Formats: sequence, structure tokens, C-alpha cells
Amino acid sequence: MNRRTFLKTASLATAAASLPNILRSQAPGAQAPVNKINVACCGVGGRGYDAVQGMKGENLVAFCDVDDERAAKTYLEFPGVPHFRDFRVMLDKLGKQIDAVTVSTPDHMHFPIAMAALSLGKHVFVEKPMTHTVAEARKLAEVAREKKVATQMGNQGHAREGARLLKEWVEAGVLGEVKEVHSWTDRPIWPQGVKPFDHTKMMPVVPSTLDWDLWLGVAQPREFDPGYLPFVWRGFWDFGCGSLGDMGCHIMDGAYWALGLTAPTSVEPVSANQTEISAPTASVTRLHFPARGSMPAVKWTWYDGGMTPPVPADLEENRKLQDNGTLLIGSKATVMCDTYYDSVRIIPEAKMKEMAPSLPPKTIPRVAGGHFAEWLRACKGGVSAGSNFEYASRLTESVLIGNVALRARRRIEWDSASMKVTNLPSANEFVATHYRAGFGV
Repeated sequence: MNRRTFLKTASLATAAASLPNILRSQAPGAQAPVNKINVACCGVGGRGYDAVQGMKGENLVAFCDVDDERAAKTYLEFPGVPHFRDFRVMLDKLGKQIDAVTVSTPDHMHFPIAMAALSLGKHVFVEKPMTHTVAEARKLAEVAREKKVATQMGNQGHAREGARLLKEWVEAGVLGEVKEVHSWTDRPIWPQGVKPFDHTKMMPVVPSTLDWDLWLGVAQPREFDPGYLPFVWRGFWDFGCGSLGDMGCHIMDGAYWALGLTAPTSVEPVSANQTEISAPTASVTRLHFPARGSMPAVKWTWYDGGMTPPVPADLEENRKLQDNGTLLIGSKATVMCDTYYDSVRIIPEAKMKEMAPSLPPKTIPRVAGGHFAEWLRACKGGVSAGSNFEYASRLTESVLIGNVALRARRRIEWDSASMKVTNLPSANEFVATHYRAGFGV
């Protein structure tokens, strides 16, 4: 495909007067139409298979994946759906038939694919983290706002019961003042802190089922190595966002939303075995969030690679911290949450039972069917999805600014309004990225 043709096609679509009636945004609370929409899925192996399953009640009109082996299960299950290796070709050939696009690729390709779809006026779902860099998150939110399309980031816990309970408790003052939060994960479960691959003795052969050039996408060219695939790309700065980027948008989400946080003003990192190309084997990252109205400033500490917070005094002696979770330390009560906020409990359990009768009523609307169903209803004119790009970009920025500090290996001061590190100018090179030409970004 001629790339100039693709960009021209995108520009013409952007200038279109309006979307079809079924896809126009309606006022909050409006009844969503029941019509099916035409969905294209980018990245359909691995995690992408889940997106395909979430979309199978709609009209699946196209699949795109650079790895035929990883995508084979999906292709066999849906033999009538055309599939492509290059998302640009897919959008060029079938753009007029597509209403919505899901993106479940490695992190570095979230932005170019989502941006191409948004430029054509398509609704977009993107797996977490929303983008690879802070600047990309800002841009996607801006364009989604302009296009008035339905968006969602794939942090599924945001659509679940526990996140709503926690927000209701915080807003009702059940926890008192929350000035301290701790989150932790057992990631990485893949190699990190690695050095460049040595190809002087043997040059790996690219599998015939993989288009390595398209897998690299906007990343700078390099020789293929099986050490990047299929999952371990997460540990490389050029492709993934490490443990914090992998799990932060899940584990931090419920507490971030409940506390009404925006961007941190400073970040202090400590890491182990970090290299220039790869995220650390373990880290402790402290983010400082400013006061909001009557709510105090928050010190939020992130732990990964086997590091965990001090066991709170409120936790029963025979009870352990789970492998992934969040603690909100309030002046009146401490709450412990699991990864996706399925479990949100005041500790100790005796205090949970004691306080249960006085907990506030449910006031936040619940989500039926999960985050895919929530997004699809939004695509059909229903209310915006909870983790739409307006919200998701702020959460993603807070997570990824932690990575900026880790890569700078210094305490940084963050001016979110200007999107700059103010005390260490060299750290700003990690706020955005340099793209390889040919992908419209």
C-alpha cells in the first residue's frame, strides 16, 4: 500500500461532516441502540484473543496481526473474517466498513494504530497501558475529544463493583483523610534488567509466520531475536513499560479514581539492575500527588520485583499480603484491595464486620457485562465508558511518569500543565519518543 494514499484517506475521513446516526454521542443516560456495529481487531493472539471474544456479539469485519502463529487460534475460530498483517492496509481497504477498532498489540504500537483509527472517526478500545509514553496519552485524549467517539482503556477493574464501593466509601468519609497509599505487584514474571543481545556468533532466523518489520513498527530498526517475543517485550523500554506499566493501570486504578487524583508533582525512584534498554528487576517508586479541594496531598509508593510495603499494623497477625494489591491508609480506617478491586476490605476483618452496617448506600451506577460491554454500549450512543481516554490518559500519565523517573534514575519534579520535567531537563527525552518513518506519526 502507498503510505501517502493511507494518510490522504485518513485526512479525508477526518474531514467528514458527521458519523452515522447510530454512532453519534448522545446525552448521558440515553438508551443505547441495540444495533450491531462493525469491529476490526488489531492484535488477535494472546491478550488480543480476549478482545475478540468480547467483540464476537458484534460484526467482526477484520483482523490484523503480524504473527500468524499467535493469531492462528482466532483465524481458525472465525474463518470468514478477512485478516491482515499491516493495520494501514486494513484501514485503507476496509475503513469505510469499520465502526470501531480494538488494539491489543505490544505497548509501542498502541498509539500509531489508535491514532490512525481515531483520525478516521472510529471508536477505539486500547489495552493498558493506554500508550507507551506520556505525550502519546495526551494526544490520543485530545483527538478522541475532538472526534467525539467512544473510547476505553482495557483496565477491566474500573468496570467492577469494588472500584465503585471504594469510591463511595472515600466520598462518604469512611476512611477519613487518606494521605498514604501503597501498591505492589509480583511482576516482572519475564526477564528484565537485560543487556543487548549478542549476535556475533549466531544470527537468529525470523520465523516465516512473523513479519518482523511490521512487529517493530514505529520502533527503531534492529535484528530479530527470539528474546523479544512473544511476551518478554514488556521488559524492553523500546517496546514495553516494565512492571509498573504492565500492572499500574490495574492495581492503582480504583484508588486513583476514588481519591480524585490527577498527575503527581514529583517522583522518587529506586531501582535494581536496570539497564539502558531494559526495565529494572525490582523497583520502589514514590509518587507525590497534590491536595485536591478538601482532600490532602497523597504519598503513593509502588513496589515490584518482589518488594512489598511494610505490613500494616491493622492486618491480622496470621494474614499475609497478597501477591498484588493496594493499601489505602486512612485516618479512620485502612482498606486493602486486590489487583482488579474484586476484593475491597477494611482491615482487620473484625473492623470490616463492625463497620458494615454503617457503610454508605450505593450511589454510583454499576456496569453490566464488564468493560467490553460498557464500551460497546458507548459506541452505540450510550453513556461514556468509565475508563474513556479522558480519564485513562490521566491514569496512564501518572503511571508512565514513574517510568520517566526510573529511566532518569533521579528524583524528578513534574509540571503536568507544560508536560515537562522541570528540575532535570534531560529526563524529558523519556516523555515522548522518536518514531521510525512510515507509520503516519
